[in-house]
Amino acid sequence: MALPFLKKKSEAAAVPLVPAWHPNFRNFEKLPDIKVVRTAFFVNAAAITLVLALLTYFGFGEWQLRSLKSQIADWDRQIARDKPGSDRAVALFKKFETQEAKFAEVEAFLKAKPPVSDLLVRLAQTLPPNIAVDSLDLRENGLALRLTVRGTPDAASGYANSYLEQLRTDKRFARFDQSGQNGFAITSVQRNTGTGRLSVEFFLSLAKPGKDAKK
Repeated sequence: MALPFLKKKSEAAAVPLVPAWHPNFRNFEKLPDIKVVRTAFFVNAAAITLVLALLTYFGFGEWQLRSLKSQIADWDRQIARDKPGSDRAVALFKKFETQEAKFAEVEAFLKAKPPVSDLLVRLAQTLPPNIAVDSLDLRENGLALRLTVRGTPDAASGYANSYLEQLRTDKRFARFDQSGQNGFAITSVQRNTGTGRLSVEFFLSLAKPGKDAKK
């Protein structure tokens, strides 16, 4: 009697266990979202952060632009305020430059004038025996030399012309304008009826500063 019972139990144990199956009728689209932090929150937060960053950037740029415009306007006002004084200063500076050039020219001209003592010594060394120096006038533009020439009218004129040419070629008179006939010229010739001698005036023009003279 016991053997059949044992046999049935071993057959029941040999039957495989199959899980119970039933269809899944759940609609996942209609099920509630049970996430603690939803994905839309991150998307919205990122969008808001981007918008705020753009607003801050453009706002800062606008503030810088307004500040720059304000500085430019302030500089323009300062320029307009200082322009009359600046124009006067420029005009005075140009006037000063003109006067300075004149002073420099006069200074160079005065420095170019030879000492009177040197002229007197050289005239004494070169003076012909029939010519006498009456006066010597060193002016700003040259030397006026008044002479008395002995001899007949024709001979006295020849002596005067010869002496003038001698002075023109003299290296000691190189500071005078030796470049042309107008630099060394006879400006006056008069006959003294009392003495019969010839009164002659030479004028030796000083060479202008920077003008080449014979050496």
